[in-house]
Amino acid sequence: MATSFDNLLYDLDAESGILTITLNRPSKLNALNGATIEDIHDAFQQGFDDPQVRGILLTGSGEKAFVAGADIAELAALTSVQAQRAAERGQDVFCKIEQSTKPVIAAINGFALGGGCELAMACHMRVASDTARFGQPEVNLGLPPGYGGTQRLPQLIGKGKAIELLLTTDMIKADEALRLGLVNHVVPQAELLAFCRQLLGKILGKAPLAVGLVLECVNAHYSKTQNGFEAEAHAFGQAFATEDFKEGTQAFLEKRPAVFKGN
Repeated sequence: MATSFDNLLYDLDAESGILTITLNRPSKLNALNGATIEDIHDAFQQGFDDPQVRGILLTGSGEKAFVAGADIAELAALTSVQAQRAAERGQDVFCKIEQSTKPVIAAINGFALGGGCELAMACHMRVASDTARFGQPEVNLGLPPGYGGTQRLPQLIGKGKAIELLLTTDMIKADEALRLGLVNHVVPQAELLAFCRQLLGKILGKAPLAVGLVLECVNAHYSKTQNGFEAEAHAFGQAFATEDFKEGTQAFLEKRPAVFKGN
């Protein structure tokens, strides 16, 4: 199944349940503009709403860039009020990805700079090619990050190192990103998508409702309006009422693989 968008490719493998969303502005190194942000929103929303979609893989076209940043020409034409609205919209879209109960993996195939790094950080996991590069260069333009970079980078790598990267704008290689905890894995470029599909497929073999509850509970830890421990206890009790729990425990007792249906 394929769906048409102006700035990205949408490809669902119905057999595996994996939706691949590929940012597709190669002449601009997949830079984010307003129209691309809206396409990202619409594509993810379609994936979230489609029961056939069980997990999402996000990547960029070509081998040079995942997303090389924001479209500077578009940014330069904005007023202060328009810029704030653009940042708020981008944050809303990226938070929607982060809060998904369907697992989302970023396959980072090249430069992930500025908004591209912020987009990758909004995904639940990040796998980088060995050619990937990461950075938040916004202060070079006289700006702070606008799509959540000051919030998510400290969560992933710690406050002190995050401030250093945000203020120096140093670009780091994939192996350094792995050491810092910014990415989960680094693999050769040619193996990137296959590795991500294998990782996502492994997750999709688990109880889907439990996977979604885990994502909700982890996000609750970072929420200013939720108590993560209370959310976990509630989710634990909620899971007991599902067919997946019955199947999982029965399969364990019978020493056989579980066959989950997600209800």
